[in-house]
Amino acid sequence: MNGNGPRYDCAVDAAMSVIEGRWKTTILCILAKDGGMRFSELQRRIGEVTPRILSKQLKELESDGMVRREATSEGRTRVTYYITDKGASIGPILAQLAAWGMENQMVSVIVPDEEERT
Repeated sequence: MNGNGPRYDCAVDAAMSVIEGRWKTTILCILAKDGGMRFSELQRRIGEVTPRILSKQLKELESDGMVRREATSEGRTRVTYYITDKGASIGPILAQLAAWGMENQMVSVIVPDEEERT
């Protein structure tokens, strides 16, 4: 093992390697909630992401089977991205992570530790 990639002997590392990336969970949540979207729509919904990064993250999600890219030729090629069943299956896990974050991490932002108050 060279230490450069995820540890596939640890299931959590393997799972995290699929969703790690600044915008991947955002992309999955948007596609799960709103259905298929074109690249420009996704970029507009996210707001802060650059086209290069969005393209990279979509390609990685597609490679991991989380997102499906569908191209149609109606005069000019139109590409729409959809969440796959595999991608949708992570929804409940992301909801649990969000709940955990709200319960455990946001508290330290709102209510400083005792050491920080002295």
